[in-house]
Amino acid sequence: MKALKNFRISMAVAACVVCLSLAWSAQAGSMDSFTLGAGDVLEVSVWGDESLTRPNVIVRPDGKISFPLIGDMQAAGKTVEQLRKEFETRIGEYVSDAPVTIMLQQLGSAQVYIVGKVNRPGVYLMSGQITVLQALALAGGMTPYAESDDILVVRIGSDGKQKYLPFNYVKAVAGDGLDENVPLKPGDTVLVP
Repeated sequence: MKALKNFRISMAVAACVVCLSLAWSAQAGSMDSFTLGAGDVLEVSVWGDESLTRPNVIVRPDGKISFPLIGDMQAAGKTVEQLRKEFETRIGEYVSDAPVTIMLQQLGSAQVYIVGKVNRPGVYLMSGQITVLQALALAGGMTPYAESDDILVVRIGSDGKQKYLPFNYVKAVAGDGLDENVPLKPGDTVLVP
C-alpha cells in the first residue's frame, strides 16, 4: 500500500515537472517576438574581450543603449536577436570575429497601468500577452462601486495620440462583447471609473 502511495506521488511530481517545462518552453518561445523597450536591462558580452562585457546595459527612455566603441544604438522596437546581430556587425568594425551575446536580464518595458476602482491599482509587468480581463484579475478585481460596464483602455498610438478602447466587463463575463477583451500592449492604461 505504501509503495502504491509513493508511486502515485512520484507520478504526480513527474506530471508537474512536465507541465512546468512545457509552460516554460511556451513562454521562452514567446520571447522570440518580444521587442525591447525603455527600462529593459540587458547583459552584453563580447566573447574573448572581458573589457567589452557589461552586465547592466539599460535601454534609455529614448530607446537607445550606449556601449564602448559603438556609442549609441537603437534598441527599443527590436528583438534581442535583431539587436545582437546589429551589435555584432557594428562591434566587428573594431574587434574582428567576436561573437556577441545579449541577454535580457530584467524586464522593465512591458508594463500596464491599472487605475481607478480596482482593489490593487498600480503598475504591472506583463510576463506575456495579457487581456483586459486578465489585467483586472491581476489588480484583484473591481471594487463594489466600480462602473464595470464603462471601462476604458487608454492606448497611445504610433502617432502619439491617445486612443480609447471601451470594455464592458458585464457583457464580457456573460459571453457577449468578448471582442472588446483585447490583448494589452506595453504602456496601456486600464481605467476603471
